Amino acid sequence: MVFIRLRQINHLSIMQDATHTPPNEVVQEVPLEPKKITLHVSRTQSPMRIDVYLTQQVENATRNKVQEAIEEGRVVVNGKCVKANYRLKSCDVIEVTFLRPPAPELAPEAIPIAIMYEDDDLMVINKEPGMVVHPAFGNWTGTLANAILHHLGNSAEALDASEMRPGIVHRLDKDTSGLIIIAKNPIALHKLARQFAERKVGKIYKALTWGVPKQASGTITTNIGRSHKNRKVMANFPFEGLEGKTAITDYCVEENLEWFSVMSLRLHTGRTHQIRVHLQHLGLPIVGDVTYGGATPRALPFSKSEHFVKNLLELLPRQALHAETLTFHHPTTGEEITLSAPLPEDMLQALEKIRGICKLLKE
Repeated sequence: MVFIRLRQINHLSIMQDATHTPPNEVVQEVPLEPKKITLHVSRTQSPMRIDVYLTQQVENATRNKVQEAIEEGRVVVNGKCVKANYRLKSCDVIEVTFLRPPAPELAPEAIPIAIMYEDDDLMVINKEPGMVVHPAFGNWTGTLANAILHHLGNSAEALDASEMRPGIVHRLDKDTSGLIIIAKNPIALHKLARQFAERKVGKIYKALTWGVPKQASGTITTNIGRSHKNRKVMANFPFEGLEGKTAITDYCVEENLEWFSVMSLRLHTGRTHQIRVHLQHLGLPIVGDVTYGGATPRALPFSKSEHFVKNLLELLPRQALHAETLTFHHPTTGEEITLSAPLPEDMLQALEKIRGICKLLKE
């Protein structure tokens, strides 16, 4: 077993060179398949124009894009094409096909990345908060995928960049920091992806939450799926019920900070936004989480708390969630490897501020 903690092999700070393709230089465009979506309207949905509903429910969908799809017959309700002024009924089934413009070819970019471990088969990167993992609508450049191509150079040719995810085995949300594994060849990619699919990879996250749970440790079990009210966010459903997919998270309070908690969380499943949704379910949203209730200012029981909370949320304009530890088996040697990454600076500063006020109020 190999155990590596707080070890950073290299921190790249690379200037552009002759091998770098500038972000605005489009060498080739890659055609994207049309995006097909099926929506099931809730029984409790109030009457609403279909163009308004789709604009609210579909990520990156504008009113113009939706109306264009309706005019071209790419929006079907209960098997029939409809007009933009069609008013939804409960239990309607909507099928939508969005045409997608060609994406620019993925190009290498000289972006600094913090490499915690690297060998001939893989590397593990400590992703900074705010970095998108791979290109998508609205973020075609400046991603981790662009940085990977630059770092690997000619050896990246063995990886398939057509899906904009060269060597990327799993993903982290844009505003979540921490460890992410990158495969450097197709065999390593296949073996590592299988470990994730078979839930053999240990994943521990650190989060700063509002509130303190009644039990210092426990397991959260729900199903997680798209929210009926807003498909852009995820929601909890009854465990092992008909809606959503099974999601299991272990939690442990590492530090009780009166009105906040520092939690360690272990994932047994890998659902979209799982930790964020599960902590919202407990009534303990992650500090700074705009989507799941953690960015709303709260009144705390001490003078000038409003100012304190305002400053805290300015320090953390994103969810205070960090992928701290990964444990996996090396795709070639079979050795178990455990890597850990330190908390990012914004979370450290927030914790220092909270600990300071706790200490002051106890004096």
